[in-house]
Amino acid sequence: MRFVITGEWSRNRLLQTIVVCYSVYVALLWVTNALLYFHKMNLYPSSVVRYYLGSPEEFLNPRSYQGLLEVSHFHLFAMGMLLLVLTHLMLFVPLRSGWKALLIALPFAAALLDEGAGWLVRYGGAAFAPLKVAGFLLLQGSLAALVAISLWAVFRGSGRHYRGGGAGGADAGPAEWAAHGDAVD
Repeated sequence: MRFVITGEWSRNRLLQTIVVCYSVYVALLWVTNALLYFHKMNLYPSSVVRYYLGSPEEFLNPRSYQGLLEVSHFHLFAMGMLLLVLTHLMLFVPLRSGWKALLIALPFAAALLDEGAGWLVRYGGAAFAPLKVAGFLLLQGSLAALVAISLWAVFRGSGRHYRGGGAGGADAGPAEWAAHGDAVD
């Protein structure tokens, strides 16, 4: 924790390597997510309706309850873990608190919208299809932003620009870190 608060993550090569490797991993996830989405649907709500409600002309069955449940079960856990790590990094980037709050809340909301919209289309009707497209675009955009901002924060320079303020912020010393449970090496 101390590395990101003090800005050492911009000077510690091993920590930079971890963040860069993780960012590459998330970027590959981002690409495969888009490829999977566009293999099944496109950005037109009609394709979302066809995917979730089926198409007799194309011999496509509607998505089953069990199929949706299995996908949601895995996605809710995996996205939760992914977003936990990515949004946690936002706590330590040199941005105003309002931007940090947006960068933390938006990806979680987008992931829930992306996952829930499929259920809404399947059991609520075709009118919810634009929500699936919006959820996908918001999720992809927010993941890209989180990765880009994390990399920017790692390579931009010292932590003296950290604007988190308060306990454990850039102005805090080792005694304050220890008082708030942060490791002091």
